[in-house]
Amino acid sequence: MDTRVTSIEQSTAQRTTAFVPSPASPYQGDIARYWDQEARPVNLRLGDVDGLYHHHYGIGEIDHAALGDSADSAYEKKLIAELHRLESAQAEVLMDHLGPVGGEATLVDAGCGRGGSMVMAHRRFGCYVEGVTLSAKQADFANRRARELRIDSRVQARVCNMLDMPFGTGQVGASWNNESTMYVDLHDLFAEHSRILETGGRYVTITGCWNPRYGQPSKWVSQINAHFECNIHSRREYMRAMADNRLVPQSVVDLTAATLPYWELRATSSLVTGVEEAFINAYRDGSFQYLLIAADRV
Repeated sequence: MDTRVTSIEQSTAQRTTAFVPSPASPYQGDIARYWDQEARPVNLRLGDVDGLYHHHYGIGEIDHAALGDSADSAYEKKLIAELHRLESAQAEVLMDHLGPVGGEATLVDAGCGRGGSMVMAHRRFGCYVEGVTLSAKQADFANRRARELRIDSRVQARVCNMLDMPFGTGQVGASWNNESTMYVDLHDLFAEHSRILETGGRYVTITGCWNPRYGQPSKWVSQINAHFECNIHSRREYMRAMADNRLVPQSVVDLTAATLPYWELRATSSLVTGVEEAFINAYRDGSFQYLLIAADRV
């Protein structure tokens, strides 16, 4: 029996409302409440462009020709579309690093948000995609979109702890975290990814991390932590925790310069949340880096 198919089929009838387990810790309860209550318009406004709802940022050069004249009445709509193009481009780069993925493989998006990357992964590879999130609100949203797109037989989100995922040992072909590792202990997280991945399976993360060469987390990094109620890790911590858990980096890509245009454009939009200045200054002064790390499970 194909357990990958069974795991999705058995839960299909239960997806109208996500099951909400008790949080494993008070902090997890706080994070679940944070994202259940999060009501900033930025993620929804960007996702409304084409129905892909992300919870991450963007990379790439700004297409100024597409933006046109800032005095034009349609400029803000074009700006939002451009921000969304950049965040989808970021997800594409992550998927470029997943390696070959067969149509019967199972992929796991740990910290899946509203599921935009899950939809993109299924469209690209035709495979099974399972997402996990602490937020019942996000999981319900992602599952509703999967039903609307008629891909819910292969794409689903679950409410659970990414440190204790409901997948068998060695069951998963590839997995990723996209801007969600700052909510957990890295050793615990990478131990769990190492457990669920098959030998030779690929793990990818895109994340902001503070630069050890700066000495300590800067005031800008502290502001980002406070804004999102998270704990940003250092670049060194990622490498050490991967090495301790049989995840061997194959690519380390510094995306810092590539993400600055996104933040500089977002800071001029109607969707500002108050954290844009901290990101821009932290990236510019070198205290913060935006990294992609792709590692194989050995």
